[in-house]
Amino acid sequence: MALTDSTIRHAQAREKSYKMADSGGLYIQVMPSGGKHWKMKYRFEGREKKLSFGEYPRVSLRDARDLRDEARAQITKGIDPSFEKRRNRLRASVAAVNSFSELSREYCNKRRRDGDKAWAPSTAKRCEYLLSLLDNSIGPMAIEEIEPIDVLAAVRKIEARGTLESSRRTMQLAGAVFRYAVATARLKSDPTRDLRGALINPTVTHYGAVTDVKQVGPLLRAIDNYKSQGMTDWALKLAPHVFVRPGELRSAQWEEFDLEACVWTIPAEKTKMRKPHHVPLSRQSVALIEQIREITKPWSYIFPSLWSRKRPMSDNTLNAALRRMGYASSEMTAHGFRAMASTLLNESGKWSYDAIERALAHGDNNKVRAAYHRGAHWEERVAMAQWWSDYLDELRESDGRPAEEMPAPAVGRGGVYNQPTNMIVRAEHGWRRTRGRR
Repeated sequence: MALTDSTIRHAQAREKSYKMADSGGLYIQVMPSGGKHWKMKYRFEGREKKLSFGEYPRVSLRDARDLRDEARAQITKGIDPSFEKRRNRLRASVAAVNSFSELSREYCNKRRRDGDKAWAPSTAKRCEYLLSLLDNSIGPMAIEEIEPIDVLAAVRKIEARGTLESSRRTMQLAGAVFRYAVATARLKSDPTRDLRGALINPTVTHYGAVTDVKQVGPLLRAIDNYKSQGMTDWALKLAPHVFVRPGELRSAQWEEFDLEACVWTIPAEKTKMRKPHHVPLSRQSVALIEQIREITKPWSYIFPSLWSRKRPMSDNTLNAALRRMGYASSEMTAHGFRAMASTLLNESGKWSYDAIERALAHGDNNKVRAAYHRGAHWEERVAMAQWWSDYLDELRESDGRPAEEMPAPAVGRGGVYNQPTNMIVRAEHGWRRTRGRR
């Protein structure tokens, strides 16, 4: 006799569990605790098996019969419903682990430890932030369920804020996560593959840089006259001579310098190309660093943060100083010292293109050529570093006039920086500046 809702509701618990049959192998088992559980008995490949459908009344009589009918249809097709249920449960657990957010975190952790291709800490932080912008859209979705339209809709929300470069970069990073999922056998293809051209292209802007030789002198004099609370003015004085990337300059540590050999070795983990970069130091650079050493030698970082000597100067400090000096971001940036050096060194006609590129730590796609050029241009780079510092000294005084019209430079070749210094000592409650001449 088929069950009814009334019969099930009024079924009382007994000392031992008992069954109440419906039809087609479906029955409800009443437990001593009063719980009522739907089950189905069936035979598959000659073996008797059981399948659970859940507890009454959460699963109603009608729902239980529908589930029974679905199971019967699977048996007819040669599918074991118990096995299919276990597989679906496994798929659900795998989907939870393989959500886009989980795969993003896994991918970022890999890129942080990816050998000589590992992300720099600043790059990792930026990429993780951009991927986190997708957490509330495709983040909870299983990686294999995400369609191109899902990704496009999520990234267009970022684009709608007007942050075109962030939206473009986020799309690229999402594609990298999907390709990682393909490489680790958790996805068949990258859904962003066909989305190229879907976003608005941002206008390409270059770092502001002084590249007119007549403007270099005023910039250097402005730097000489700039006084900061911390080590910013010293960092700005050294930056034109070494023209390294701003992050490499502000995170420089004393252990990286060999002043006797006049070499600064930037370790691979701090460089963009993930290879050690050797910077030849001119006499002017060494003189500056020796003066800086009297201030910050007790600490690890050459240019420590104003707030903690255990951290380097923050990444926007130099740009903020240039803004206070009157240079807009379109005119000069901390990164602009590299463009200034590249432009003027190439215009001088005195140095090979390869030596300049090596000095700028630009990568070379040809590995054999790159290996050769690391050693082949060192002597030229040493000579170029000294010429460049001498040239900066001349420009500081000449405003770009011919050398024969120039007065004696403020910084003699091999001399000491003859400018008022700002000695900074760590007082009990903060930084304290004293002035003097060295």
